[in-house]
Amino acid sequence: MNIQTTEHKRCTVIKTSGRVDGSNAPDLGKELKTIIEKGVFNIVFDMSDVNFMASAGWWVLIDTQKNCKPRGELVLAAVDKGIKDSLNLVGMGTYFKIFDDLISAVGSF
Repeated sequence: MNIQTTEHKRCTVIKTSGRVDGSNAPDLGKELKTIIEKGVFNIVFDMSDVNFMASAGWWVLIDTQKNCKPRGELVLAAVDKGIKDSLNLVGMGTYFKIFDDLISAVGSF
């Protein structure tokens, strides 16, 4: 899994591609934890190139959200419609702010 991070003035953007599942979700979790340990609590997860999200990936994001709040939050950008639908199906659609594109997500901070 290739994970890219980009630091902005008010937030950090993290991006990966392909599948996020049990085999690589721990790597994503480590990277998110590193960002939080630097004192950054406003994080954008750019999902524009993610085509599958397993429950292991969602647990990483939920844990990250818990660690960011109340000082900040994790927001999602450019989420695939199928992934968004599955998130809403399990009742987690309101747990994350979801933006249509990266610019809107970064601008929300």
